[in-house]
Amino acid sequence: MAGAPLLLLLAAVCLACFAPGANAAGRKMVGVYELSKGDFSAKVTNWGATVTSVVFPDSKGVSWDSAMLHVLGSCDAFVPAIRKEFCLSFSFSLSGNLGDVVLGYDTIGEYVNGSSYFGALVGRVANRVAKARFVLDGKVYHLYANDGKNALHGGHRGFSKVIWTVKEYVSGGDSPHITLYYHSFDGEQGFPGALDVYVTYELSSPYVLSVRMNATALDKATPVNLAQHTYWNLGGEGSGDVLGNTVQLFAARYTPVDATLIPTGQLAPVAGTPYDLRAPTAVREHLRQVVGGSSNGSTIYGYDINYVVDGDARALRKVAAVRDGASGRALELWADQPGVQFYTGNFLQDVKGKGGSVYGQYGALCLETQGFPDAVNHPEFPSQIVRPGQAAYKHDMVFKFSF
Repeated sequence: MAGAPLLLLLAAVCLACFAPGANAAGRKMVGVYELSKGDFSAKVTNWGATVTSVVFPDSKGVSWDSAMLHVLGSCDAFVPAIRKEFCLSFSFSLSGNLGDVVLGYDTIGEYVNGSSYFGALVGRVANRVAKARFVLDGKVYHLYANDGKNALHGGHRGFSKVIWTVKEYVSGGDSPHITLYYHSFDGEQGFPGALDVYVTYELSSPYVLSVRMNATALDKATPVNLAQHTYWNLGGEGSGDVLGNTVQLFAARYTPVDATLIPTGQLAPVAGTPYDLRAPTAVREHLRQVVGGSSNGSTIYGYDINYVVDGDARALRKVAAVRDGASGRALELWADQPGVQFYTGNFLQDVKGKGGSVYGQYGALCLETQGFPDAVNHPEFPSQIVRPGQAAYKHDMVFKFSF
């Protein structure tokens, strides 16, 4: 791509951590923005609207009183005779070891050059579009093929590979948040129509990260399917594989795929298959029974499949629960999309990450809520078409962490 050297230079020159508050609003330089709420924090860069870290304690050293203080937010309920400041200090001293549970890089330049989509918001259409083409309102559209003959995560320069504008940034207080904006032009990566896209990351409650995405079609009908592509390792990034994590998916069906990971169009029951994760199940339990792709002619085992989430496809509902037994950290995901892509880092191979960490196969897992993959070529799937003057695209996610 001819613009790549310029982007690399821009990323290197503009790397910064901006001060809290409105001073950052309207910036389109590349920066890293921290959201902080006690011993819970997250960092986001406007390169690709990417989550670069999420930090919270493990269960080691946490007493019952300390845990209750975190939940209730009140010292008076336990020790009314002691000054509140001392009590809060005491409660935090009992909390466990802080750990970053998100895979990523040390520099923006590495995110620019990286190919794993660490922490990124992907689009305009997440996941795969078969043969990089679709028909909409009688017209054939050809996309940029970047996954063999297919288009993946919006193409070669999708939303994960552009600079977003910071519209609002509050680093602390009751609701630390950042809102990012991107204007996608008509024809970008082959997609029709101009599109205004917003995403807000917010620490909405103690140990809760909310993600709110919306997109408005301005002049033409277009498919929209955004996904948040964070790689989670609750033991801490760089701590090894996640094969011992237990995963529960609230999904009784999944969308089978062909050899190129394109859905066949079926909605198949998980019962009696290795895809049945309706009860908490160790990642390793059925992993070797699941083909997650191929590399250089060799079969790659692991999950990389879309599940049909139970319940109303547009209602906020529980999607998944993950627990790491060693650290005691756990994650619950709630969302309002029809599907969730469960990916077990099958293609991670000696990726240099933060602080010298090297991420290997199965070094993290992804839970990407989404519309069904290749829906533009499957009229039987829920539609992803957004039209001007009609309802905007909306996608909410809530990550609830505990320890």
